[in-house]
Amino acid sequence: MRKVLLVDDEPRMLDLVALYLKPHQYNCQKALGPFEALACLEKEQFDLVLLDVMMPEMDGWELCEEIRKFSDVPIIMLTARQQQEDIIKGLKIGADDYITKPFHEGELLARMEALLRRRSPKNKIEVEGLVWDADRFELTYYEHSIKLTPKEFLMVGHLLNNPNKVYTREQLIEVIWGYDSETEGRTIDSHVRNVREKIRQAGFPVDDHFLTVWGMGYKWINEAE
Repeated sequence: MRKVLLVDDEPRMLDLVALYLKPHQYNCQKALGPFEALACLEKEQFDLVLLDVMMPEMDGWELCEEIRKFSDVPIIMLTARQQQEDIIKGLKIGADDYITKPFHEGELLARMEALLRRRSPKNKIEVEGLVWDADRFELTYYEHSIKLTPKEFLMVGHLLNNPNKVYTREQLIEVIWGYDSETEGRTIDSHVRNVREKIRQAGFPVDDHFLTVWGMGYKWINEAE
């Protein structure tokens, strides 16, 4: 089930969109305004954000810019403003799509599905001879197999699919073990140590790519810093 963050300053609109999406297997979380939305995004992972433009204190364009400072989550902007320059502005500052109100439920669902398909994880990724292959459930370095546990394999795949993005321990737990898991942060640290050691032994310069961001979490970069 996909997690969607709905952002609007009108509770009625939040309820209406959530009602649209619930039968289509979307798990909707409502954020009443921009500051509540930022708090949600800093704590949790979402597959998509539906963002209203016209909000007091901070409008949707400003909020989109703030989100893009720390997240590449797909964003669809919802607004009654139909001027071409407004649409262009939204896309230039980081929105992925733009729907004007009133919108048809079918169009909203189609645009969401199309965007999520484009952003779906890659099944095979290669970095300097290191190959993560989801279809074969295998990690190799120049065809030498690196034996990982299922959780280690999922962690590596998630980081490779999202290069340069920092993930906290809590975010990695949610992605790999699930939202309701009681797994603790030290389990993530243990998995990271094991993954690094296994990949290092295979000869790949993992310490140049799988980095610790002190006080925050971990990230993968495809080009050594």
